[in-house]
Amino acid sequence: MSGSLWLKAESAGLDTLPAVPRPRPSWAAADPIDELTTRLEEVIAAAVHPDEIAAVLESDGMTDDHIRLTYGRENSFALAEDLYARVERRYPEPDGPPADPWHTGLGGCLLRGLVFALPGLAYVLGAPLLAGPAAAPGLPAGTVPLLAGAVTGWVWNQALSHRAYSWLGLGDRAAAARTLLRGAPAGALVGALVAFAAAAAGPGEWGGAVFAAGQAVYLAAATVLLVLDREKALLGALAPLIAGTPAAHWLGLPDPARAALLGTSLALAVGLAARELLPWTAPAGERAPAGERAPAGERAPAGRAAPRLAASVPYGLFGLGTGGLVLYAAIGDVVAEGAGASVAGPTAVALTLSMGPAEWLLHRFRSESLAGLRASTSARAFRRTTAVTLSLCLTVYLAVLLALAVTGTLLWPGAPDIGGTRLASLLLIGTVLWAALLLQSFGAVLTAAVVCGAAAAAQTVALATGTGDPRLVGAGVAGSAAAVLAVVGAVLLGRATAHRT
Repeated sequence: MSGSLWLKAESAGLDTLPAVPRPRPSWAAADPIDELTTRLEEVIAAAVHPDEIAAVLESDGMTDDHIRLTYGRENSFALAEDLYARVERRYPEPDGPPADPWHTGLGGCLLRGLVFALPGLAYVLGAPLLAGPAAAPGLPAGTVPLLAGAVTGWVWNQALSHRAYSWLGLGDRAAAARTLLRGAPAGALVGALVAFAAAAAGPGEWGGAVFAAGQAVYLAAATVLLVLDREKALLGALAPLIAGTPAAHWLGLPDPARAALLGTSLALAVGLAARELLPWTAPAGERAPAGERAPAGERAPAGRAAPRLAASVPYGLFGLGTGGLVLYAAIGDVVAEGAGASVAGPTAVALTLSMGPAEWLLHRFRSESLAGLRASTSARAFRRTTAVTLSLCLTVYLAVLLALAVTGTLLWPGAPDIGGTRLASLLLIGTVLWAALLLQSFGAVLTAAVVCGAAAAAQTVALATGTGDPRLVGAGVAGSAAAVLAVVGAVLLGRATAHRT
């Protein structure tokens, strides 16, 4: 009777004692999985999948052998699933509202639109200085050098602005200032030379060439002030034009007074631009304008690679394409029909003024798309939210453009009626401009530049060859460009990754 009866196989389970739960002795070791759960509770609660916990375990140096010996699980993934099931999900809320890098004030955008449009007063104030025989093809005297200089300035200064903004994005304000200091005078010189070259086409164009040279200098100075966020200073430089144009209209100022007002405004713009740039030209210990030393974070480390020059070329082409579309909207009828047609001044002013609201709505779309990216739970829901926001922003912009055009037509003496084909062409051009700016903000500037440049080139060919009615051609070209940009935008903006900052 030396053996235990309970070890016999045939008696197993027949006369066994019931299991009695017993408390764990104080000297017994705690459950290691419970201890691990307590230690990693916050990580486990915030995990959305067990693989996140497995990654934490592996990063903590736990091997599969250690997990089998210590926790009795096959590997890190099996242990992670056990831990994931033991803890209730508790996703942490952010400390405050999420950062919105696209938030901007409406007032600043409206101010930029205003300083884009107010220089047009110079042409009204200086019109008597440009008197002379009509130029071919029936344009007022001085128009050819003015247009040549303006287009050159748009191309050059768009590219220059991008290069300066690239330096600012790298945190090197001094390098941006030096870029502007070299590039702005060079752009003014190129614009003036192009204007004088264009003036050689006729004997009555030299007055316009001189005016265009001043225009080139102003565009260079305005570029400096706008890049450095000195819109209020630029508005102050335009004060002589703002005050002098109504006086010239009602009182009939003599030509010397008109020239003095134009020269004063130009000198103020150049002086303010020089005041912003010169303090940054010191080779060492440069200081910020207004006597403030540049923070260390705004100076790039030595040896940092400069932005590529080629990266700024598409922005210059973008300026050429969009500028050409605006020009044709204003003077297309005169080019096609001769001196008997009217310049659509209100159209050009409306498109220029609308750039302020367009900029704000662009920022608004980027901001709302980020909010939709955070709130959407599926790709389809995000695309739907993005499409609704885009449609709303574009509708608001076109409504603002329409209101500006109608108001300008009512107030502008002798302005051509806006309606029918002219109105459709205006709204389509507005759609092209806003869609192109939107694509540019997403990095698709080359696509936007190619589409706008092709549209301007097609309209140039049509006007030069006399193909079709200029208004219908303009509307058709703008409509085709808008359709292409819509397709590109649908492909690009429908991807959630395109909206990440």
